[in-house]
This record gives sequence, C-alpha cells and structure tokens, in this order.
Amino acid sequence: MNEKYTEINSKVIDKWVEDGWEWGQAISHEVYEKAKNNEWQVLLTPTKPVPKEWFCEMKDAKILGLASGGGQQMPIFTALGAKCTVLDYSEKQLQKEKLVAEREKYDITLVKADMTQPLPFEDESFDLIFHPVSNCYIEDVFPVWKECYRVLKKGGILLAGLDNGINYVFDDEEKMLVRRLPYNPLRDRKLYEEAMENDWGIQFSHTIEEQIGGQLRAGFVLTDIYQDTNGTGRLHELNIPTFYATRAVKM
Repeated sequence: MNEKYTEINSKVIDKWVEDGWEWGQAISHEVYEKAKNNEWQVLLTPTKPVPKEWFCEMKDAKILGLASGGGQQMPIFTALGAKCTVLDYSEKQLQKEKLVAEREKYDITLVKADMTQPLPFEDESFDLIFHPVSNCYIEDVFPVWKECYRVLKKGGILLAGLDNGINYVFDDEEKMLVRRLPYNPLRDRKLYEEAMENDWGIQFSHTIEEQIGGQLRAGFVLTDIYQDTNGTGRLHELNIPTFYATRAVKM
C-alpha cells in the first residue's frame, strides 16, 4: 500500500477508458448538435436522466464538472451556453473532453487534480457543480462537500450521483453476500489484494450520513433526491436501487 490510492485509481481509470469503459465514451457530433436545439439529457447515475428542473439557467452559467471527465456532460452544457471547467484525476478522461472541445470548436478549462485535496479554484467561482458517481474512489467525502460549498456562489447548485454501498457486499454474479460494510480496502489487506488483482481500483462504500449528512453539515440545503439501479445485472433486474442522486443548494 505504498503508492497513494488516488494515484492507483487514476491509472486504473485510464486503463478502463482505453478498454472502452462506458463512462469514458465521448458523445457524438449528432448528440452535441441536438443539445444546441435543446434536445438533451445527462446522467448522474447509471440509467435515470437528471430532471431538467434541477439545473440553473444554463446560458453563461459557470459550471464545474467535478470528477466528471469523459466528454459526456460538459459538451452538452457547453452546447446550452454554459462556461465549463472539468476537474478529473484521469488523464484519459480529460483527453476525451479535449477531443470533443476541439471537434466542436469550443473552449473548456481542463484541470487534472486529486479531489481529495483542496480544489484549485477561488471562493464562489461556480453557479453549478455536476458530480457524477465518483466519490466511491475516495475514502473521506466530507472535505469534498466542504470544498464544493466554498467554490459555489450563493444560491449555487450541487448535483451529485452517489452509491449506497450495496454493490460492494455481493459476489460478481450478485447472488451471494460475500463482504461486510463498510467496504474499505485500505483497512483490510485481503480486500486490497482482491481489488488490485481484479483491476477494480481502490473503492469505498459510503453511508447516508457521509453522503447526505456530509452535504448538510457543509451547509447545503437538500432540495430533491431520486434512486437508481446498476443498469445491468441481477440487482438491476430485481429493481434494487444501488445509487441515488441529490440536488442541494448553497443558501
């Protein structure tokens, strides 16, 4: 466990993207053009589109895609008139953002950074933060919520995709309960070795106290929430929610 776990995750996600990871597939020119005509949808979790009423006025909005590289959401927001910044720790995910920006000829700010560290932005820099499921790759989520609160303008919106931990307790076939929660390979050598052997990266389960409670403690007001499934597999077929998305506001 000598190498920092976030560095491991950065390299693992780079490899996933190279292997065709679904969350590293940039949108097409056709999808971008449709967004310019207000035909669009984006995901915070695997299957359910984010309600459009969750967003701010997009024209000239300053949006931070937090651990949101891959060329999927930021191009849509740019097509709607927003000014976008992406922070991601995966070079390959940032390259996908650059690819779309160059193809569609728009400007975007790309920042390679570890979100476990203070965000490299001034106070009250953004109108909206879009944070898809990704804090499962960091051990302590509360500092991220505090930083999100700091860099959002008053009245700014935090949209977050979150896991509820259930996926971590099952085997690959999603039939047997094989692990206990919380799932934290940094505190269990066997879990760490299993994760490294299977190329999973170092992931972590988080409780509702950490996820929603953490947002509330940071100062946010929760305004809406919905659940979602994996999109594939037995838990999905049984309609068992494994993710949820939240909308919170800096008052």
